[in-house]
Amino acid sequence: MARLRLHSAGLVVAIAAEAGLFSLLSPNFFTLTNFFEVTRLSVELGLLAVALTPILVTGGIDLSVGAMMGLAAVSFGAASRDWHVSVGSATVLALATGVAGGALNAVFIAALGLPPLIVTLGSMALFRGIAEGMTMAAVNYTDFPPRFLSIGQGYIGGVVPTQLALFVAIFALYAVLLHRSVFGRAVYAIGFSPAAARYAGIPVKLRIGTLYLLSGIVASLAAVVYVAHLGQARSAAGTGYELDALTAVVLGGTSVFGGRGTLWGTLLGLILLAVLQNGLHLAALPSELVGLLTGAVLVVTIALDRAGVDRSQSAINTSLETEGIPMKDSQLAILCATVLCGSLIVAGTNVWLVRSIREAGASAGSAPASHVVVAMMPKAKGDPYFVSCRAGAEQAAKELSVELIWDGPTGLDAAKQNELVENWITRKVDVIAVAVENRGGISSVLRKARARGIHVLTWDADAEADARDFFVNQATAEGIGNALTDEAARLLGGTGNFAILTGALSAANQNEWIAFIKKRLAEKYPRMTLATIRPTDDDRDKAFVETQTILKVFPAVKLVMAISAPAVPGAGEAIRQSSRHDVDVIGLSLPSLTRT
Repeated sequence: MARLRLHSAGLVVAIAAEAGLFSLLSPNFFTLTNFFEVTRLSVELGLLAVALTPILVTGGIDLSVGAMMGLAAVSFGAASRDWHVSVGSATVLALATGVAGGALNAVFIAALGLPPLIVTLGSMALFRGIAEGMTMAAVNYTDFPPRFLSIGQGYIGGVVPTQLALFVAIFALYAVLLHRSVFGRAVYAIGFSPAAARYAGIPVKLRIGTLYLLSGIVASLAAVVYVAHLGQARSAAGTGYELDALTAVVLGGTSVFGGRGTLWGTLLGLILLAVLQNGLHLAALPSELVGLLTGAVLVVTIALDRAGVDRSQSAINTSLETEGIPMKDSQLAILCATVLCGSLIVAGTNVWLVRSIREAGASAGSAPASHVVVAMMPKAKGDPYFVSCRAGAEQAAKELSVELIWDGPTGLDAAKQNELVENWITRKVDVIAVAVENRGGISSVLRKARARGIHVLTWDADAEADARDFFVNQATAEGIGNALTDEAARLLGGTGNFAILTGALSAANQNEWIAFIKKRLAEKYPRMTLATIRPTDDDRDKAFVETQTILKVFPAVKLVMAISAPAVPGAGEAIRQSSRHDVDVIGLSLPSLTRT
């Protein structure tokens, strides 16, 4: 217990240091509005972390909570939009989905005694696969009633986020269950020694099964909040959330080896991550620093925790009397080292941040005190097309003497786009320009930005018309679709089969292109057949694999149309290696990517 108290004290110091630093870097950080904004953005992740804490205390793990969010979200969306049931009934169905998923894990782990890591890894793939199968990984449910959306987007008294009340209620229930009940004491006993707990008369299987059942229910509840927050239900909901939730739990002091941990520690770990992420965004610094910092601290924490467990077990084997002895000097040294390492990483990052700010100030030189701040977001920062866009944006910002903030998700992630826009609203930028990944999901937060007096532009792909001021369109969807279809017809001689490689099946702009391609086929080229449409996630390697699959499954295909920039070279390389000289590749890409 002393180790946990010391660990918690270290987290409090780290959070205070973060808050102090980001208050200096961003004048909008240390405000009541931003405080509640941080809590609002952390509710879904926080619910998962709360549910995972007692599971880790037992020595188990649940990797399926993120995928369960996705399955429950599409179940809710399908019930509400396709089956036309009420929002209340759709919520009950989503929770029932969580009950079924949690019960499945409980049966295999508790009743059959299979390893939790293997079981939940399998159920993670199962849940995500079912969700993608229900929607073909393309359907995105939107247009939910405003009253329902207020659960995730509304405020109590105009200040407190509505969903925060739900998180507080679930946290309180779990706190009583884990720290103030016989059930909770049994959980700690199981984590310390399942065999000893069984000999003590504790129904180990029932207790463990109950925790996994509750985990499924809480994950489905988080899915409902997620849908209300983002205004969309899609199969990708919750992707990666399980790892972030586990990070918060372990950073909070819960041992991955079982027997130790508290919900209060998990709450501190969650706050540490949320403040770090929010502060970096408000300071206009790269989002990747969040992963760099938390990953380093997490590895150190687990390594030193393992060392502490080994030393404790050695001491117990040496003498049973050791159980009553207070914390040893060696244990105290290990915990101090953990805090010290974390502090050094934080300090090193802080030095980097301060230097970045100073360099930015120095480069500004004689810039006026009042200047325009433009926040610009690509769909994916690593996409070569958007890398080129960034170069042009930086050059334009320099010529116009405006401050440019360029940030976005590293992959196609609609939820991350929403989160960044929320932070830019708090930072009070002058202009937000977004290459939209998901039209329905981001439109609600863009409307919020406009309501706060921020000018909103969309580019590359559009949001709803009332969610932005202008749409910068490099070409019309009809023009792109017709040009691609006409070129394919020229190469195929007006007859034959072809396949399309798209970025993501949910990409609104590319789906518009495909719609016009199909229309052009029906009107002008009836002898041409679209064999299949495959997603590549804007990844060259995945495009390579998908093209190989197309050539095997659809041998009659004579042309691959890649409408995602990285997909063109990936498809070309797959065809070159297969020696299929009778297959052509066309598409939209960059010269720098397609040179041989």
